[in-house]
Amino acid sequence: MSDKSQNIFNDPEFFAGYSALRGQSDNLNVLIEQPEIKKLLPDVTGKRVLDLGCGYGTNCAEFAAAGASRVVGVDLSEKMLSVARSEHGGENITFLQMDMNDVDRIDGKFDLIFSSLAFHYVEDFSSFAKKLYGKLDDGGVLLFSQEHPLNTAGDDGFNCDENGNAVSFNLRDYAIPGKRKVDWIVTGVEKYHRTFSGILNPLIEAGFKIQKLVETTPSKEAIAIRPRVVKHFIRPIYLLVLAKKD
Repeated sequence: MSDKSQNIFNDPEFFAGYSALRGQSDNLNVLIEQPEIKKLLPDVTGKRVLDLGCGYGTNCAEFAAAGASRVVGVDLSEKMLSVARSEHGGENITFLQMDMNDVDRIDGKFDLIFSSLAFHYVEDFSSFAKKLYGKLDDGGVLLFSQEHPLNTAGDDGFNCDENGNAVSFNLRDYAIPGKRKVDWIVTGVEKYHRTFSGILNPLIEAGFKIQKLVETTPSKEAIAIRPRVVKHFIRPIYLLVLAKKD
């Protein structure tokens, strides 16, 4: 496990706040990210699936239920994995506590590497992309979501009019990649900002062929449930990438 990795999800205050947030039926993962990433999922029947940053293991359980032959969920947080093992443990599901930067140490290869909202915690994306490519079998697929680059470059967030409606969004040093500290549940959460080229070029250089990009926007259903998500038309909150190893 890398000593440099931030294990914010093991912080009791953060974990409690995050658990409360994810328990809300109208959170942004439920309303925006999950519906969009599931549209891009390939058929996992008989496939070997690796879920990086698996958290509570919900997606791992869904892959197993959909017929995956092997599912490995990786997370750095023992608090997350304790929930995953108790709620989603299964015969063909293995949960590993480890830094996802050490993905090359996992035994075997996979047909699908999946990750939901974890890659913006990776510092060296170029090295990481090469490791991901090496862990996929020929014809394998990489599917991940992360915070949108315009979001990781955010400064003070949205600007609002006199009625409180968001009208624009602030950016800070978009073209300068690197560590950003943000206040989210607790102060000083570390994430890594990369431009679009800083995300796509390492994947291409590693050998991946980009199949599809999605910059998420809220659906009519999401807006009906939580009207204020309409502001994410100003700045998409998530970026989804589907790539393939030939």
